[in-house]
Amino acid sequence: MKHPSRVFFARCALLAALLCLNGCAMVGVSHVNAHDSISEQRGDVISTGRLSDQSVQSLNVVALTARDCERAFPACVETVLHSPGLDDEQRLSALSELWLGLAMRTDRGTRDTRMSDQALDAYLQAGRYAYAYLFYTKRQPSERSFELRQVRVIGFYNFAVQRAMTRFFQELPHLERNTRHAELAGWQVTGNEPAVRWAGAASDPAELIPASTLRFNGVRNVYRRDGFGSEFVAVAPPDAPASDVPWRDPDYVSMTGAILFDGASLSDVLATRQAVVQVEDPYRNDSMTVAGHAVPLAGNFTAAYGVWLARSGFATQSIRSLLGREGGIKTPRVLLMQPYDPDRLTIIMLHGLASSPEAWINVSNEVMGDEDLRSNYQVWEIYYPTNAPIAVNLANIRKALDATFQHFDPGGQARASNNVVLIGHSMGGVIARLLVSSSGDKLWSLMPARANLSKAKQDRLRERLATYLQFTPMPQVTRAVFLASPQRGTPYAQNTIARWMANLIRLPANVLKEVASITDLLKEGEGGTPVRIPNSVDNLSDTDPFIVAAADLPMSPRVRYHTIVGVYTPPGPLADSSDGVVPYKSAHLAGAESELAVPSWHSVQETPAAILELRRILRVHMAASGGAR
Repeated sequence: MKHPSRVFFARCALLAALLCLNGCAMVGVSHVNAHDSISEQRGDVISTGRLSDQSVQSLNVVALTARDCERAFPACVETVLHSPGLDDEQRLSALSELWLGLAMRTDRGTRDTRMSDQALDAYLQAGRYAYAYLFYTKRQPSERSFELRQVRVIGFYNFAVQRAMTRFFQELPHLERNTRHAELAGWQVTGNEPAVRWAGAASDPAELIPASTLRFNGVRNVYRRDGFGSEFVAVAPPDAPASDVPWRDPDYVSMTGAILFDGASLSDVLATRQAVVQVEDPYRNDSMTVAGHAVPLAGNFTAAYGVWLARSGFATQSIRSLLGREGGIKTPRVLLMQPYDPDRLTIIMLHGLASSPEAWINVSNEVMGDEDLRSNYQVWEIYYPTNAPIAVNLANIRKALDATFQHFDPGGQARASNNVVLIGHSMGGVIARLLVSSSGDKLWSLMPARANLSKAKQDRLRERLATYLQFTPMPQVTRAVFLASPQRGTPYAQNTIARWMANLIRLPANVLKEVASITDLLKEGEGGTPVRIPNSVDNLSDTDPFIVAAADLPMSPRVRYHTIVGVYTPPGPLADSSDGVVPYKSAHLAGAESELAVPSWHSVQETPAAILELRRILRVHMAASGGAR
């Protein structure tokens, strides 16, 4: 007879063994918070460095792990490629992510050096499998538009394209001129002619910057469009513009790159080693056709503008211009924010005193970030020396704009040459108003009386001053917006600080040369006292003869106009308010189609309220000019 205690312990041991056996088949459950759950669902090899849950599941189906694939990558790929346990979508998405992971591991530490052939091959493999998933499986891309897997695969494709095109760009110096074909990493790579252009005559950019690698300070929003392809900023080669050409095509251009893989079927694509690089202009095209499918084209509409401003040196240059120092600008320039498009309406922006195109940082970005406005408008920014008298800048800006319109559209029939919108801030608003005004003979009264001047001298004087004192409205312009503009001058120009600034200002050498003969004509005799030429600060005074006389010049009846004013002073009657620099009474214009008062200092153009109003006005103008295209 067995001892009771031994029987008891034997039974306990048996029970424990049974429980352990059952425990292997038991299911446990735990809770995770929503944030962790979403992170796990959306994490992938790009965002976390680990395979996505969907790829891990696909590996589990074929009895593999992520570790197995890292240890024996070729065998892993072969298993996934030929296993009957996966459908095409599972197989291709997993292979794309596996190859991308290998590419990133191989590529790590080579971002600033030449990418290896092994890394390039892996990126192209990742792109090819993603491409096959998107366009050569049973379901159409539109049938999977809400699926996370497709969104993720598009990300794999776009990242692979970004890195592969970086290597392609590194190869350009080694190729023969105008050659668009190369054999790289066992692939036949062909490049189509880029659908974008930039300043200068070069066919290739000097620098190619992935837009996703850029972060900006000072720009309120970054506007981009999700879609197919990788977003870049193409930088034009250094090229000094011709001195007699006032316009400037953009040096920094937004472009979208895609890689297409040869083949008419899934098996063809998986077997090909031929890749075609296609470069598109996201401003001109919002979609592209790939393998017979129309797909949205990715685009970044802030990056090129941001890089341009960050590298421009405008802040220093504008001050040098104001003070007449070396390194400033001497004549106005018409700067195109994107390659000229004859089918888009034109917006012309003019900055104010001691300023530059940087004054429009968020204005231009927010306008071009609006898809409807971006499809129908292009922006030109006028950059001019703000030390010159208003009359001189007015004449030179008009000359620069006339030359620019003539260059791009000699016949003046394009949409871009008609129904132009002028937007001016501060002194730029004064100039903008005069660009759409008629002087008649009113400004001749500004000529100092010189009773002893001969008739010949008077005629020569009138001839020389006609450029500055006689003008008609620009025929291209049909709408204008004036922001915080001292149309009747400002008493601020007479305060101590303003006078101190005025005394520091030196007129540009070209202006001094131009007016020298005029001042000589105004001398009374050989030893006469020369006439002092006012500078820009002098012109902005509410007692300046030029601005007093110009304030009442009639604007073209074809031009609808709007005002946006800043109100910085303590609460009180609007008529008695000011933006701290310009009184309301000077910024207000009778007959304006609309007027908006914004609680703001003088830089009212940077406020969200002013930008929203500008967007409203541009929509109104678009509708009045034939509607959206």
